[in-house]
Amino acid sequence: MAETYAKLIGPDLIQGIAFSDLLDGGKLVGHCGDEQVLLVRRGTEVFAVGATCTHYGGPLVDGLVVEDTVRCPWHHACFDLRTGEALRAPAFNPLACWSVQQRDGRIFVGEKLKRAAPKPRDGSAGQAPEKIVIVGGGAAGFAAAETLRREQYQGRIVMISDDQAPPVDRPNLSKDYLAGKAPEDWIPLRGGKFYSKNNIDLRLDTKAVRLDLHSREVVLADEGRIPYDRLLLATGAEPMRLTIPGADQPHVHTLRSFADCKAIIERATTARGAVVLGASFIGLEVAAALRSRGIDVHVVAPDKRPMDRVLGPQMGDFIRALHEENGIVFHLEDTAGSIDGRTVKLNSGKTLTADFIVAGIGVRPRIGLAEKAGLSLDRGVVVNALLETSAPGIFAAGDIARWPDPHSGENIRVEHWVVAERQGQTAALNMLGHREKFVAVPFFWSQHYDVPINYVGHAGQWDEIAVDGDIAAKDCLLRFKREGRTLAVASIFRDVESLEAEVEMERQMAS
Repeated sequence: MAETYAKLIGPDLIQGIAFSDLLDGGKLVGHCGDEQVLLVRRGTEVFAVGATCTHYGGPLVDGLVVEDTVRCPWHHACFDLRTGEALRAPAFNPLACWSVQQRDGRIFVGEKLKRAAPKPRDGSAGQAPEKIVIVGGGAAGFAAAETLRREQYQGRIVMISDDQAPPVDRPNLSKDYLAGKAPEDWIPLRGGKFYSKNNIDLRLDTKAVRLDLHSREVVLADEGRIPYDRLLLATGAEPMRLTIPGADQPHVHTLRSFADCKAIIERATTARGAVVLGASFIGLEVAAALRSRGIDVHVVAPDKRPMDRVLGPQMGDFIRALHEENGIVFHLEDTAGSIDGRTVKLNSGKTLTADFIVAGIGVRPRIGLAEKAGLSLDRGVVVNALLETSAPGIFAAGDIARWPDPHSGENIRVEHWVVAERQGQTAALNMLGHREKFVAVPFFWSQHYDVPINYVGHAGQWDEIAVDGDIAAKDCLLRFKREGRTLAVASIFRDVESLEAEVEMERQMAS
């Protein structure tokens, strides 16, 4: 997460600025009292909102204004300039808004406006369901529950999670929190009182084992039953487990839950060396976090280069070099054959010594409930554009959902945090009868030391990578193309261009 402004910057907006100082479409940061305020001009209108994104504190002045919205440069949250409302995950909290007056050719910012409850959108079809059940306590499940209450849904919400912790900010578990740079109170997506205050029946450490489609009930492991009128499956993914000898030892870890992260941190406090199995995003983020704790890290992976399959060879070589500059030792085109105490034997014959091991060898979607219920599957749970499964009234979102992506023209399933949150938001609206298609362009970010990588779109396959800028200089934008059409864009420190690529993809879908 980012530091907020250490000291006030920009003009005193209470005293006002010249209208001519703010060009049409322009942005300017000033202050009102002790708060930073972003001014945005659209034609003759001027808006005044909080200057930092409510997700991680990104500077909105460096973002992109699109019609009457502003988008965060860091992780592509989107806010309504008129109301401050957070329109898209990963932000959920609104921006503060101030009154604006124009007189004598000057702009004056007045009082902070009292927060009004967002108006539920029009257009729901039929009567709202009396009871909605959400199975899953991750990104999609949380976003759905939050959206239902934001839309002023008055019925019952039951949220079933087999995790012991309330929904957490999972990306931080492999980034700042694991690195020791983020306090624990950053991790919950909402404090414990949020659920009781919003009458969300959050049932932790509770396992759903079966769906009874005939009686419209979720069957629990303790044989309890929870009836539903609408059901959201948001069960996420689970780490793939090592099957080699010694993989069941207590110092061999995976990272998915808050408890997993805490266990790794506890090991890291006394460890000198670690082995990370897998050069995935999670694996390398873990490696970077452990290096920041001063631990010697070896990364073992079967790939020729890291991230090759997703980001291509040029970016893969850069990521390898970046990690090597920070002390990571790679053992590529190799895999672990066995673990015996602190010794990891590789299939090449090499042996490595480690105080603990983290396996980041991939995840698999948790589709067991859907499979038992006879829902349509295709390497995930098949949903339509409304995120509804083959069973009417049952929706799926997040890591398990395979949906028709209008940009790529393919049915895709991705394991991205922001996608899961946005799908949870759309599924919530559709459980209320709004019939809103999920058309958000996929987005994810990855952090490696001080280098952020943003990725917009989805390119399962490409025949060309067009590089603009200098990857080694950490100033670049890569376009992944197939038959001349850009399917995805990856960037380093090209935040506005990343946002512009997202907007362009949205417009292509709308045309």
